[in-house]
Amino acid sequence: MAGGGTKAVVAAMIANGIIAIAKFTAAAITGSSAMLSEGIHSVADTGNQALLLLGNRRSHRPPDRQHPFGYGQELYFWSLIVAMILFGLGGGFSIYEGIAHLSHPEVPGDPIWIYSVLGVAFVVEAIALKVALGELGGKGSGQSLWARVRACSDPRVFVPVAEDFAALVGVVVAFLGVFLARALDLPVLDGAASIVIGIILALVAVFLGYETRALLVGETISNALRRSIREIVDEDDSVSEVVRMAGVHLGPEEILLNLGVRFLPGNDAESVARAVERIEKKIRVLDPRVTRVFIEPETAADRGGLQVPF
Repeated sequence: MAGGGTKAVVAAMIANGIIAIAKFTAAAITGSSAMLSEGIHSVADTGNQALLLLGNRRSHRPPDRQHPFGYGQELYFWSLIVAMILFGLGGGFSIYEGIAHLSHPEVPGDPIWIYSVLGVAFVVEAIALKVALGELGGKGSGQSLWARVRACSDPRVFVPVAEDFAALVGVVVAFLGVFLARALDLPVLDGAASIVIGIILALVAVFLGYETRALLVGETISNALRRSIREIVDEDDSVSEVVRMAGVHLGPEEILLNLGVRFLPGNDAESVARAVERIEKKIRVLDPRVTRVFIEPETAADRGGLQVPF
């Protein structure tokens, strides 16, 4: 997934960088508030992709004495910074620019520049979104796009999906703002479009912040993976039952799994050790992201301990 997730980020960064230059050029020529907000939006997105690449690189550092489980969660930290930048720089500046334009409304100039840039931006953003959706996967699974994004634990995938989607909506809003401002001779609609774009960015930023926070504090594994792991353990001839299961994401490609397993009476230490080895191997084949597995043999006396629902 490392290469795939990075592919979505790089595609989005290149698209946003090119589009930002074009939008600022059109805004300078026409004086459109909506185009200026779109330019700010693209700059924020470009910076965000760069931060995701930085986080991706730092998250692959090997474990050391201070961080024995590695640095996988650092990617989540940088994703949270991305959400903050998108909220402050993207959403805040766009709303401010829109309010300022409402105070001194002007009909945007030559629309050819605006429509041309927005047309190109729509096509490029659509391509970037298609790449990101391809990395997200799950198409044909019966899950909605919203459910697939919510279930994704890789910021290198769900952040570009959310940002590219917001960018497409922003392009449409900017077009409508400029078109209606000129057609109805109501320049305030250009400023209003800028405010709407800012609100869209702020909402996306809040969503990304919420999703990243859940991952930072240790989001549990999916119910589907939990059921599959339990089936593997229950099918082993030496196992009586699974007493405890706790699995959390340490990073997009790393899951820490702790199992409390009660073995059948009559199994000596060597038999239990072989069973543990078998179970660990099957779990890693099931999902290579489970990089750390801790299986603790449980006794009847352990039953009253802390239980993690599964």
